[in-house]
Amino acid sequence: MAGIRQLADHLNISIGTVSRALNGKPDVNSETRRRVLEAAEKLGYVANQAGRALRQGKTGIVGFMMETDTESTRYGDLFFTSVFDGVQSVLSRHQLDLVTLLCSSSEEPDAYLDRIVARGFADAIILSGTRRHDPRFELLARRKIPFIPLGRSLTDVGQPWIDLDFEGMAETAVNRLVASGHRRIGIIWPHGDYNLAYIFVDRIRETLAHHGLSLPDAYIFKGPPNEDGGYRIARDIKACAEPPTAIVLVNEATVMGLYRGLSEVGLTPGKDLAIIGRHSPQAKFLSPSLTSFDLSLRDLGIALAETLLGSMPAYREFYPDIVSRRIWPMTLVEGESG
Repeated sequence: MAGIRQLADHLNISIGTVSRALNGKPDVNSETRRRVLEAAEKLGYVANQAGRALRQGKTGIVGFMMETDTESTRYGDLFFTSVFDGVQSVLSRHQLDLVTLLCSSSEEPDAYLDRIVARGFADAIILSGTRRHDPRFELLARRKIPFIPLGRSLTDVGQPWIDLDFEGMAETAVNRLVASGHRRIGIIWPHGDYNLAYIFVDRIRETLAHHGLSLPDAYIFKGPPNEDGGYRIARDIKACAEPPTAIVLVNEATVMGLYRGLSEVGLTPGKDLAIIGRHSPQAKFLSPSLTSFDLSLRDLGIALAETLLGSMPAYREFYPDIVSRRIWPMTLVEGESG
């Protein structure tokens, strides 16, 4: 591992120039900055973060806030781990580090974030689990903390954001099912008060209406966002006076329990009930194969980090062409379930 002096000696330039290049100062030309960053990566440069933080009043840390939940799924860990990998691959270009900020289900997210901000724990924040109305946006804006949410909200303080294309998923799924002859189409409500639930369900209703169909309350099924929730929902579907012939859902783990539950109540996925969901590593073991929507989680993480840094003056020149607000596409993977 090299320090800043070794890096300067290697490049035959001054320590001050190296320091300014590493910290994104505007008085360093782009070619010198490129050479410094490439050499830093090659030599394994490690900054003295403690001294740097004291001098600059910065931590060199980006926090990724997540809410832990007793009903959360194992796949949620896999989802975020892949996103983290993409985020850190970008942060490491600038000698920044990613730290996860875990808010317990027993604490209000707003109070938790307020405490983190008051301690000056991170220079910037990535938020997940955005709600319909999300006070965290206003808190960070008031404190002038750069941030980007993974998800949208009706709360808007002019911040950048990236969200998955839940509208596109809903529309494509419904159109596909209707084209296959389905008229009784239900959904599994995404967990809690997250904004994605409203976005998804609203577009389901709009697309059904376009076909002269509706979404009765009896066809909106709710349960924990995990395998057990899907298992229980299978029994709710069976208990309907006139069960739906197709289901669309966004939680990756719920579908695992749904398959098992359907088999136990005498319904066959893909035959008695068409299913369209989200892809997960476990989905490849399902039979019949799941018709699902997939995306590159690592690329999503890269986009989150680049968009966040592109909104910060110290790093803006590195990402001049970043689009600050984006709907992230998902790809339909055709299977035998729907």
